[in-house]
Formats: sequence, C-alpha cells, structure tokens
Amino acid sequence: MLENLPLLSLITFSPLIGILIMLFIPGQNGKAIRWVAIATTILTLILSALLYIQFDNTSSGMQFTEEMKFLEIPLNSELISPSGTANIDYAYEFNYLMGVDGLSLALAFLTALVCLMAALASVYIKKRWKTFYILFLLLEVGILGVFFAKDLMLFFIFFEITLIPMFFLIGIWGYKDRERAANKFLIYNGVGSAIMLIAILILINTAGFYFDEASNLLRYTSDVGVISDQLNNTQSLVNLEGTIFYLSENMRWFIFIMLLVAFGIKLPIFPFHTWMLRVHTEAPPSIVMIHSGLLLKMGAYGLIRFGVVLFPEQAKEWAYVLAILGIINILYGAILAFVQNEFKLILAYSSISHMGIVLLGIAAFNVAGMQGAVYQLVSHGFISALMFLIVGSIYERTQTTKLDELGGLAKSIPFISGILLIAGMASLGLPGLSGFISEFLAFVGLFDTMPIVTVIGTLGIVLTAVYVLRGVLRMTFGSLPAQYTKMNEARLVEAVPMIALVAFILLLGIYPAVLIEPMQETILSIITKMGG
Repeated sequence: MLENLPLLSLITFSPLIGILIMLFIPGQNGKAIRWVAIATTILTLILSALLYIQFDNTSSGMQFTEEMKFLEIPLNSELISPSGTANIDYAYEFNYLMGVDGLSLALAFLTALVCLMAALASVYIKKRWKTFYILFLLLEVGILGVFFAKDLMLFFIFFEITLIPMFFLIGIWGYKDRERAANKFLIYNGVGSAIMLIAILILINTAGFYFDEASNLLRYTSDVGVISDQLNNTQSLVNLEGTIFYLSENMRWFIFIMLLVAFGIKLPIFPFHTWMLRVHTEAPPSIVMIHSGLLLKMGAYGLIRFGVVLFPEQAKEWAYVLAILGIINILYGAILAFVQNEFKLILAYSSISHMGIVLLGIAAFNVAGMQGAVYQLVSHGFISALMFLIVGSIYERTQTTKLDELGGLAKSIPFISGILLIAGMASLGLPGLSGFISEFLAFVGLFDTMPIVTVIGTLGIVLTAVYVLRGVLRMTFGSLPAQYTKMNEARLVEAVPMIALVAFILLLGIYPAVLIEPMQETILSIITKMGG
C-alpha cells in the first residue's frame, strides 16, 4: 500500500511542516513553539515506524525507491585516448534518488526516535525558542536525508545541511566556550566534507558514466548504483566510442583513503577526535543527544556504504589497519575516560571507545562482524542519547557534572539515579541490554579472522566497566552535599524520554532479532560482494 507513496521523502521533509507552522507563531510564545516541534518529531517517528513495519526483510535490495531528474548539463568535448581523439557529446546529470535497505532502515528509525527524545529534552532551552527549534528540525531533515540518499551528490548535500544548524545550535545555546567548540566543529567537519567532495567528483568522472542510447549521450552521474556497477566491472576497462575510461588501482586506493579520512573525522577515528570532545562538553545536552546518538553514526554509515562497499578489495587489504585503528579507539578512549573528573568528558571518551567496536566489526569482513558494527551504531545511539539526557537533567539541578562536586544523588533523585545506573550497565555491556549484543557480535566476527586482535580488544570491555562504574557510583552514592538535599525528581517531560530510551535498550538486549532480521539480507549481500 505504501509502495505508491513517496514515503522516504515524506519522512525526510516532514520536519519542514513544523518549521512552516513556526513561522506564523510569535517568537515569545515558547510553549506553542516547543509543542509544534514535539508534534512534528512525533509525526516523523510515526512515518518511520510505518516504514519499519512495511519493510520486506527478505529483500537485500533498495526498497521504497524514489527517482526524479534534478539537473542536467549537456557538453561537448574532444577526448584523447590511446586509439586517438574522439568528439563525444556528453552530459552531467544529478538526480534525486532515494531508497532504503536494511542498513539505512534502522539508522533512520533511530534518527526519528532520538530527535523526538531530544525535542522533549530541550525543555530547558531558555532563549530564542523559534530559532532553536527551526534549526533543530532542519538538522533532522539533513540526518534523515543522509541515510536515504542513494546519489552521492544528494548524500553530500544532506551531509552539508547538518553542518550549518549544528554550528549555530552549539554556538548560540552552548555553555561557556560554545563559540570555540562550534568553530572547531565546523573546521574539522568542513575539511572532512571538502575531502569527501573531491573523492565524489573523481568518482563521477572516472566511474559514474553510462551511454544513453535514447539521447545518444554519454552521461556522467553520481548515482551510487551506476558507480558501483562500473567499479565492480570485471573488465575494468570500458571502451566507448574510441575513448577509454579507467580507474587505476592507485586511484582506487587514493579515493578509498580519502573516504576513510573524510568519514573518519565524523566517526571519529583517532587522531581526528579532538573537535568532538569540545562539542560534547559545550553543546546543550539535547543537541549532544543528537550529536553523539546520530551524527557520529553518519561517519560510520558513510564508511560502510561508500568506503567499504565501493572499494571492497582495498578495504579487505586494510582490514588489519581498520582493526588496529579500532583497538586504538577502544583503549585510548577507555583509558582517558577513566581519568576524567568531568562526567561529560567521560561520556565523550566513551563514545570514542565504543566507535572503535564499530571499526572492529567492519574489519572482520564477515556477517557477524558487520552485524555487530551496525548493531553497535543503533545501540550506542540509544545509550548515549539516554546518558546525555540524564546529564542535562542533573546539570539543571546542580549546575555541575564534575565527579568531585557530586555524590549521593540516589538519596535526593532516586529515579534519575536509577536510570543513570541502567544506562551505565548498558554502556559496559551487561547481558540483557543492547550493549552486550553489539559487542558480542563484533568480537565473535573478528575472532574468526583476527583472534589476537580480538583478545586485545576485549581489554576495552574491562576498562569500560571500570570507568563507567567509577563515574556512576561517584555521582549516585556516597555523601550528599548539603545544597543538593532538596532537589526535584524528574519531571514528566524528562521521565517519558528516559523510560522510552530504556525500553528500546531493553528490547534490543532481549529480542535482538527485531533489528537483526531487517538488516540480515542487506549485510549478506554486502559481505558477498566483498568476497567475505
């Protein structure tokens, strides 16, 4: 029934409905603006849930595809080849291509849910409500578009859309050093985007071509399907009207490394992580929920979708490099998280460590490993969003999240402290919670190909338990400072997203098939193409 509807476009652009309504609401009416934003994110979540329900788990291909001509630039050129010169009429075409498979389905649903939770958590925003929520909803459009775009230029446009609102959301509503954090975010991610754009342009001009007999034109396109077919062409050379197009082995390596760096900055991979630490500590908690829960996942998604899938041979040859980078992330993040006094920094380094598990899962190049990588993206999205939701609630009551200034919170705010304990247990991989499943799959997959690396990586699990328990127990147990004896317990607008996120963490921990089944065929297809 939904196949005939442009469901992906409806999901992606549904936040614009809220933006349109807000334009007619006075800026000082913060309550009305907030509820419009929340209602809009609920609509997006409902549409995403329909997509999840209607998705065919037995198919490995793109579903709910949408295609529309966007831009065509006809040209004529004299091209030189080993067989001489040839005048060829050609055109650059850029189309609106959307689709969803098992890889992007779960991340799109995660986006819709976390954005709703973040909208509820934005209750403590105290200034310029209209501007805040307009940028908030625009950010959601960009993230959803990234996961649905099946055209490299369209992907790049959505990727860039996320940078602008995020820059202002950090710089205007963040804490003391918010402007430095926003600038560092923009510089690092801007460099990553520039590297990505160069790689995309090279791909378009070396692998994104096909001959259109109807118009007698050689067309260059950023369609991922066309580029993938050409890259995987067994002939490697395509002789078309006397002109030879060839993407050399060295050029393939060059593009793969460019994509690894571009998406590694976003992921983030050590040593491209320093910008993320400032964002985690200076951005408002509701925005960090989106940043840690969603934006980091865009880097891992791009690395899998375009780095690994388009260049499987290069990725497999660098499997040990990816695994070593993952080990560095895990141990570096865990060790530095252990020595932090600021709980937000503990969570920031924890994110670096947990993204290392994603790299290990990818490096395994088998079904279990890739399942673990994707499962970790979704699981960590829920856990980190919950963590920063709690951090925001505690900060509003205490004006601090430093361990040496807190303690005994379980006596004053037992509900929030209990939720924090559950989030901590999920983060350290307690069985029955989502963190355990993702780590188990990733390490099982990697053990099949790199047992020694796997053993070293499991040290990160031990360290995770140490720094998580240290942080959580220091905050919730011990003596309670006198100024915190009469704090208010969680409000309804805080308790609802906390309970919802805990419910999904439990669901993924108890019933992993709800996530594994939709992505199973897609991952099998990806691993098969990579020769795994």
